[in-house]
Amino acid sequence: MAIEAFPNFKSFETHHCVTGSMLQVYRSNSIPISEEMLLGLGSGMGFIYWHQKGVDPFIGGRVNLERPSEEGLEKTVSRRLGVEVGSFYTTSTRKAEKTLLELLEAQQPVMLQVDMGYLPYFDFGGEEYHFGYHVIVVAGYNPETRQVLIADRELELYPISWEDLARARGSTYKPFPPKHHWYTFNFSKYHPPTKDDVLLSIQEIAAGMLEPPISNFGVKGICKAAKQILKWPDVLDTETLRRTCFNTFVFIDAIGGTGGGIFRYMYGRYLDEASGITGKAELGKVGEELKVIGDHWQKVAEIFKRAFELGDPAILLPETTEPMMAIADMEQDVWERLRVIVG
Repeated sequence: MAIEAFPNFKSFETHHCVTGSMLQVYRSNSIPISEEMLLGLGSGMGFIYWHQKGVDPFIGGRVNLERPSEEGLEKTVSRRLGVEVGSFYTTSTRKAEKTLLELLEAQQPVMLQVDMGYLPYFDFGGEEYHFGYHVIVVAGYNPETRQVLIADRELELYPISWEDLARARGSTYKPFPPKHHWYTFNFSKYHPPTKDDVLLSIQEIAAGMLEPPISNFGVKGICKAAKQILKWPDVLDTETLRRTCFNTFVFIDAIGGTGGGIFRYMYGRYLDEASGITGKAELGKVGEELKVIGDHWQKVAEIFKRAFELGDPAILLPETTEPMMAIADMEQDVWERLRVIVG
């Protein structure tokens, strides 16, 4: 028996797993919103460089991740749209499965955090790979075959077994174990984005880029990453270095769910939308500049890709320094001007 999507569910091709999954849920509830608006209004774009003992170096463009000190993009954007969001974790596999079944019985799509390494439709070239901060939507369920239908970033929906989903939800791989994380949404008080909230969201990102709490974030973080990358060969063995180069390419490029240019293309389009909502045409112009910066990030991504393909990645790492420092200067200028525009 073929498994079917829930009534009123329509899949969309999306860019980022979190905003894309939110888009699937929002659109299924007849909320007309773009993925770019979800990212921007959720204050979800920035820069981070992180390297702690026992974990590969990480370069990323997503910020406002849910933790005790931050409510997370999912709650930020929903709060600004009048949508009530529940974010739940449990260490109990039984409780996680019981709750999910109850939600699926209502024939509503459910957003979950999972380890993509356990999703059978991903091809990692025969190598084991785990990333536990991947977000998907369960868009259908067949209790007879114990299969669920998964909406990811593609138009295609993927049927997988209940057992595979349970493994993906309960993965313990660090640094992002999913902890059976799931979300609920109440759209009864939804309203379109307001001018004030759009301006505030841009102010928050500008502050994070220009005045980060530590030097690993924002423009300072870009400069720090450019310098620390040259030290990777001293602290990483060749295989770890190759893996880190590949992951860095992925987390900049569209293949990794950034929309390309480490989220700069998506945020540039958000500024286009923001200009219409706020009446500030300058936002759209700066948005075009941010897309150009995205092009520069893509060139850096290609260097990391080529480094991964070499026997000795260290040879190409010095080529990243100059373009990354140039990007830091461009971003400094863009975010200073955005801060002036939004007041």
